[in-house]
Amino acid sequence: MTAASTRGPRGGPLAGVRVVELAGIGPGPFAAMLLADLGADVVRVDRPGKQALGMDPAQDLTNRGKRSVLVDLKSGDGAEQVLALVERADLLIEGYRPQVAERLGIGPQPCLERNPRLVYGRMTGWGQEGPLAGRAGHDIAYLAPTGALGLAGRADEPPAFPANLLGDFAGGSLYLVVGLLSALRHAERTGEGQVVDAAIVDGAAHLTTMLHGMMAAGGWQDRRGTNLLDGGSPFYGSYETADGQYMAVGALEKRFYAEFVRLLGIEDTAPGRADFGRWEELRAEIARAFRTRTRAEWTEVFADSDACVAPVLSLREAPHHPHLAARGTFTEAGGVHQPAPAPRFSATPAAPPGAPALPGADNASVARDWELPHPGFA
Repeated sequence: MTAASTRGPRGGPLAGVRVVELAGIGPGPFAAMLLADLGADVVRVDRPGKQALGMDPAQDLTNRGKRSVLVDLKSGDGAEQVLALVERADLLIEGYRPQVAERLGIGPQPCLERNPRLVYGRMTGWGQEGPLAGRAGHDIAYLAPTGALGLAGRADEPPAFPANLLGDFAGGSLYLVVGLLSALRHAERTGEGQVVDAAIVDGAAHLTTMLHGMMAAGGWQDRRGTNLLDGGSPFYGSYETADGQYMAVGALEKRFYAEFVRLLGIEDTAPGRADFGRWEELRAEIARAFRTRTRAEWTEVFADSDACVAPVLSLREAPHHPHLAARGTFTEAGGVHQPAPAPRFSATPAAPPGAPALPGADNASVARDWELPHPGFA
């Protein structure tokens, strides 16, 4: 038996919650990972054959702490194998295009008939209805029509985007998890399951709520790179250092700004921050000052201040930042540095991350622990 096949339920605030994840890519697996991080017993239903991203499953950290069973959903008894899991589950996550799960015989209707308390979570980019519901897409395309993509970047440059964090994981995974846990609360009180339709376009649009309020109040221009928080302000942005690295500046409040310009050494020469007509001059002065020292030197200068300045680190550098190291924000499992489970709980702390699930490695243990009668899981 492999090491993966010996895994069982883990500790954490969601201990005892059973989740069926129909294998996919992106926001669905990340949502299931978050539930597994918090203690849920997540069983991922993988299909035979090559993995979707072509990644070695042993390195796919979004599958950490889960268990995997291998089911051929196109075989005669594939749907029944999934429904046997569903009967014993609290939550289900699927990320297919609309009607695909229905065609496979594992859509909401047969699942809820088998388990009326089930919360059936559907993760898509466009949602289950609307003119684009059946279309393909990826993070950047989902962000574009919501206004969220157009926020990021300088006014004279194309919109910027932080990999697929904003759409797939912030607008998608996190909203799916909120929906699943909210519906789970309802199911525990009433015995009534339901379908959660989590669309990246909905979540990403919801993330812009504060900015819509600011725009309505006249405090936000509907143009990229011209506002306080989108790079328009010279004291909210990133600046290059002498060694080609960057420092991030967020000195918004006056007292933080005063400390910022003092430590930067431009207190007596920089234009006033309220002189909007000289903001480009102020930006140039800040940039000139930052280019006089390395990132490490500026990090030391601002280390013990409230100037709201921090070094811009890479993914490999981040685990070694002193504050993140002290908090254990990153951990090491299986020789790989990775983010630790978040958030943190005083009474029900999450267990350290488990190894990524290997496709089909857990058929026997899942059959045992979930008391599955179907021979395909033996």
